[in-house]
Amino acid sequence: MKFSTYRTIGLLTATVLIGGAGINGCTNLDDKVYGALSSTDARPGAIKLDPTATLQGAYQALNPLATNQGNTYAMEEHSSDEMMGPTRGTDWDDSGRWRQLHQHTWNSLNDQILGAWNDLNTGAFRASQAVYAAGSNTALVAQGQFLRGFFTSYVVDLWGRVPVRLATDAADSNPQVLSRQAASNFVISDLRNAFATLPAYTKATANVATKEAAAAMLAKIYLNRAVYNQNPASPAGPYTFAKADMDSAIYFANQVIATAKFSLVAKGKYFDNFHWENDQRSNELIFTIQNNATAQPGSVQNRYFMTEHYNQYIGAWNGFTTLADFYNSFEAADERRSAQPADLTPLTGLTAGFQVGQQFGPGAIPLKDRSGNPLAFTPQVNINSASEIQGIRVIKYLPNPVTYNNPTNDYVFLRYADVLLMKAEAIARGGTDPQGQTAATIVNNLRTTRGATTLSTVDLPAILAERGRELYWEGWRRSDAIRFGTFLNPVDQRPTKSPDTAVLFPFPQQAIDSNPNLQPQNAGY
Repeated sequence: MKFSTYRTIGLLTATVLIGGAGINGCTNLDDKVYGALSSTDARPGAIKLDPTATLQGAYQALNPLATNQGNTYAMEEHSSDEMMGPTRGTDWDDSGRWRQLHQHTWNSLNDQILGAWNDLNTGAFRASQAVYAAGSNTALVAQGQFLRGFFTSYVVDLWGRVPVRLATDAADSNPQVLSRQAASNFVISDLRNAFATLPAYTKATANVATKEAAAAMLAKIYLNRAVYNQNPASPAGPYTFAKADMDSAIYFANQVIATAKFSLVAKGKYFDNFHWENDQRSNELIFTIQNNATAQPGSVQNRYFMTEHYNQYIGAWNGFTTLADFYNSFEAADERRSAQPADLTPLTGLTAGFQVGQQFGPGAIPLKDRSGNPLAFTPQVNINSASEIQGIRVIKYLPNPVTYNNPTNDYVFLRYADVLLMKAEAIARGGTDPQGQTAATIVNNLRTTRGATTLSTVDLPAILAERGRELYWEGWRRSDAIRFGTFLNPVDQRPTKSPDTAVLFPFPQQAIDSNPNLQPQNAGY
């Protein structure tokens, strides 16, 4: 298949085009954003699209990935071994949506699945429009291709097959559907084209597509290629990781490393990556959404409100927790487990990382729950009926004690530590590093920097565990667990192994109703 034939509406889905009641944020998409776009309109002269404004619309489609604790983020995290959303009395039941994600009992009517489908396909559609609107402006084309590859990679990862519409298709035709393998090749093509043209990263351009961001995404796609090329009849593997793909992952990781523009934050400064001044304090941030005092389009407020208790300093929502087994995978001295930043803890009582046991307010005053009992978070939690103190809470993005309702923390999609760990994994899976590094050297350097002890053995299970400790609650755990073959394993509050078909989500019923070409539904649903 020649991917160059995909033009303006290359990834327009029937769900996104039609919109309709119940599609959050997309109800009036057809009228307000795109007009009556058809395959004829995709050709030059039919609709005049402003190149800069169209590209900006594609960037804006990234925002829901940051501002919403549900949809894409929830699917990636709640389904894993590092997050759950327990029901607390009348709070957080939400028709069981959070429990379904953690317990792998979702179906095609789950509103989080529909919301993610709309968010991601809207982003891919807008990026396709940006590619077309850019015309001969190769710089804008490359940014559009990067964004289209970025959004589409999530669709490939979550659902497998991807709906597309050819530029030559009739306006009223249903979008065709690419196989998972073909769609991932499309993503690679987009990202490679972007990599060849995009400008180099600077600290001021972390919030736009750069050569280094494209390289980091390519490393991630090549690392997952065995999953995406897997026979659809056995989506859970076992997977065969081709040496050529691992070599490609190493190559693109090295493209980031060789720039010498990135480095791990100093020992004791891990949470600078998520500080309200992280754009200045960290040299790990490769691709972000920029937030500042004037505007927070990718606000991280939900990332701490969704977990902290009502009576803690920020007066939050008392929701999500981590799992005790995940918390116990950290060494006590590992700074990623817990820290007391000098500009946060004394002023608020809040600690960074995992919060367990008695919690405190400003001046180290012990807090109480709403019944007047000590606010002491317990590792044990019942997902169906939890008390308000059950569950270990997590703060990754640090709330500014003054402006926590309008946070200036940049939202992080791609980070240097992730690139290093991807390289280590590709080496461990048989890839060859021209620089001669070993997986053990890379992983142990990271661990030493984070205050953890070195490992005598760095094998694949050790690398998966390290990815969890480094990247927890950043939205990558589900994909990692599938690649390593652990996603279906029992975890706390999910006592039995999940069926193999759970490695893919079902297409939303509303999407199938709009586009019969999505049939057959993914196996198991």
